[in-house]
Amino acid sequence: MASSDVINPATGEVVRRVGLASLEETDAAIARAQAAFPAWKAVAPGDRARLLRRFADAVDGAVEELAALEVLNAGHTIGNARWEAGNVRDVLHYYSAAPERLFGRQIPVAGGLDVTFQEPLGVVGVIVPWNFPMPIAGWGFAPALAAGNTVVLKPAELTPLTALRLAELAREAGIPEDVFQVLPGAGPVVGQRFVTHPAVRKVVFTGSTRVGKQVMAGCADQVKRVTLELGGKSANIVFADADLEQAAATAPYGVFDNAGQDCCARSRILVQASVYDRFMELLEPAVKGVVVGAPGDEATEMGPLISAAHLAKVSSYVPDDAPVAFRGSAPDGPGFWFPPTVLAPVRPDDPAAVDEIFGPVVAVLPFADEDEAVRLANAGDFGLSGSIWTRDVGRALRVSRGVEAGNLSVNSHSSVRYWTPFGGFKQSGLGRELGPDALGPFTETKNVFIAH
Repeated sequence: MASSDVINPATGEVVRRVGLASLEETDAAIARAQAAFPAWKAVAPGDRARLLRRFADAVDGAVEELAALEVLNAGHTIGNARWEAGNVRDVLHYYSAAPERLFGRQIPVAGGLDVTFQEPLGVVGVIVPWNFPMPIAGWGFAPALAAGNTVVLKPAELTPLTALRLAELAREAGIPEDVFQVLPGAGPVVGQRFVTHPAVRKVVFTGSTRVGKQVMAGCADQVKRVTLELGGKSANIVFADADLEQAAATAPYGVFDNAGQDCCARSRILVQASVYDRFMELLEPAVKGVVVGAPGDEATEMGPLISAAHLAKVSSYVPDDAPVAFRGSAPDGPGFWFPPTVLAPVRPDDPAAVDEIFGPVVAVLPFADEDEAVRLANAGDFGLSGSIWTRDVGRALRVSRGVEAGNLSVNSHSSVRYWTPFGGFKQSGLGRELGPDALGPFTETKNVFIAH
């Protein structure tokens, strides 16, 4: 079996070798999932709910272990990693209520009785990225399992360790091994086979827009259902009437969290021109105060980038002549480190203001009025998230309605709550994850008419 080194991004050291599934092994896993589907579908709703709750409890008992794995494998800060493991637990608990509440409807008709049933699809392939390996895995497998589907999950090649442990915890909780499988492997092998295999009835993909388009095109050949959560270039809009001190103090955490490796990162800060200079004065100490260092230390607020290749990509957006207004610090030693960096002044068409850098780099642009703020926020192909800072409730509502994005926060940078929908506009994705509406796309609606 082929294998791949798992690297600690904070040190550059190999921490483990993980086997990579071949095409034949992928087909075998899908066949096992397909064979397990009828029995899993037939599990009584209350029994399936209990199994999911036991899975959630198993995750809860392993939060510290899972967090330590994510620190080691993904370079996440220990505080973030604990939240991520807890999010998997909470998402499982949330969807454990679904099997007993997945209702059909009775529709009034003439001449008989008409009812609908929500039935599971079959095998679901879940493809997980490296930036948030644990929670994004849970967003895919928890509702899929709750609806009665079987799941084969492909973790990112760079970050497979927590997914493999979650599969073990599922088995410990009593979920049959073939109902939830984790299959490390290369995207062009395992992920592509999810797309082409006729037994896989739905693909859930989180990753780049470029690859998402390929997944969508491949699924179209079989009219295969797909959920896509793709790129972002979110705007943090700061109006003159905002609490500038709070907006500036929190802005670094809206973009530099997880070293900027976040599709929701507010990597463009749009500031009303009349307060631009004052905002920049307040932003500088906030950026320089971000604690960058060993991700296992409790005080650390930002860790390393995921790999040497990704470090090179991020660095390419900040050449020697880049308009760096100011930046924070980062360790010099081994590992893939890049300091929090603020670029200004930046033109709206500058690559740093247009491209998804996926690193700790933010571009700051001024705007004149509300209309220009909305126009700048909507520029580009993405529409995932964003923030609006203002004390004017009317303005907050107008701008929220005007900005083309799936998840907006007013006077906050929060994008994800497991009980509310998450997803993007435009090329940021297709469909919604989380919340009560995420369950439906893992089912088919069957209509049955019974004549009198």
